[in-house]
Amino acid sequence: MIKLEHVSYQVAEDAKNKEILKDINLNIGEKFVAVTGPNGGGKSTLARLIAGIIKPTEGHIYLDGEDITELSITERANKGISFAFQQPVRFKGLTVKDLITLAYGEQLSITDACKYLSEVGLCAKDYIDREVNATLSGGELKRIEIAMIMARQTRVSIFDEPEAGIDLWSFQNLIRVFESMRKQIQGTVLVISHQERILNIADEIIVIADGRVTGQGTGAAILPSLMAPKEACDTLISKMNYSEQEKQ
Repeated sequence: MIKLEHVSYQVAEDAKNKEILKDINLNIGEKFVAVTGPNGGGKSTLARLIAGIIKPTEGHIYLDGEDITELSITERANKGISFAFQQPVRFKGLTVKDLITLAYGEQLSITDACKYLSEVGLCAKDYIDREVNATLSGGELKRIEIAMIMARQTRVSIFDEPEAGIDLWSFQNLIRVFESMRKQIQGTVLVISHQERILNIADEIIVIADGRVTGQGTGAAILPSLMAPKEACDTLISKMNYSEQEKQ
């Protein structure tokens, strides 16, 4: 379990301290958890704090009761925390098999490496020997990165807006991958996302707005309030269209 206790994060901006996160208290269990909320609300900052990319200005972060607040990203990775960036890194000179083997942590057979690629919807024979460079699309890189995280079998897997910058076909495949991960979940999968289809498969949803937790609960409890503004907007548009038709 991940626990955040009175966590705040500030940055210097125009000679002042700007609070990005404000006194966050959270318990995140071993389940599929989606974090959502308006842009600039602090969602990605929360993910980076848990991964150890940045450290909180105040407060503490615990992993299964151990205080990991001062641990580096490498030390947290060694304890079983994985982080997938919005824009996956390209590794010139390394093949897909190299990356999956490195993630696994020991020698991996071609058959086993291919198994992870198949799980994310990639034809193994077409990708296993490909170099991780600019010839791969954003969607392909995202799925290869997920295959790496699955190979690591980490206790905590964090995905920061995995749908960013990918086409519809890749997004549909991404949803299938997350649905599979949810069924096979071992540990915590934490996904930062705006996408309704990802929120729909989450065991729990956390809402972050203006640097604070404004909601936490099951999809049934949280989704109606999130969807209400969209439904209201759709209703308004329908009324406007109807009024225009009457004028005609």
